[in-house]
Amino acid sequence: MDWTTLVSGLAIVTLVIVLVLALVNKRKVDKRRADPNSERSTLAKDKSSTGHPPDV
Repeated sequence: MDWTTLVSGLAIVTLVIVLVLALVNKRKVDKRRADPNSERSTLAKDKSSTGHPPDV
């Protein structure tokens, strides 16, 4: 096994892991965005900025 094979394999595995994490988080955001009963962000126009963030 050459070192270039090892490095390219690690790069591909890293990219796949990042892709999977991005897709999982995108689904969570889309699910929350579609829920009309979810708590609004403190950065939203119709939410008071003195409240606590919804994810804490």
